[in-house]
This record gives sequence, structure tokens and C-alpha cells, in this order.
Amino acid sequence: MATVYVIPGEPFEKAYKRFKKLCEKEGIFTEIKRHEYYEKPAEKRKRKMLAARKRLIKALKKRGLLPSKGKKKKKK
Repeated sequence: MATVYVIPGEPFEKAYKRFKKLCEKEGIFTEIKRHEYYEKPAEKRKRKMLAARKRLIKALKKRGLLPSKGKKKKKK
């Protein structure tokens, strides 16, 4: 549970911004979005497979084993 203590004299907007940042860091918003609708088991497996594939591609690009998409150099 995200808890933010408001300092006396602190503007509400500043405390709210800290609360939103804390919720984002803890993953509360993504959890709420995921539970907003029922997700079939097949959809859940597909989502997890895509996330694993994305992590693998990112790791390969980081090691230089996979060319990264970037700006192409123009030939003169």
C-alpha cells in the first residue's frame, strides 16, 4: 500500500505528485489496468510470451548480437 505523509504547509499538488510517482513505482496502476477486465488464460499466456520475447530482444540488442533499429546513414 502506497503511503505519502503530507508535510504541514506543503501544497496538495506536490503531495499528489509524490503519491502518483510512488504508485507508478510500485506498479499499482498497471495492476489495476490488468484487473479491469477478465483475461482469458490463453490471452495471459500470449501476453507473457510477448513480454519474454521483448525482454530477450532487448538483452540481445544490449549485447550487440542483434542490430538495433536506428537512423540509417545516407549515402552521398
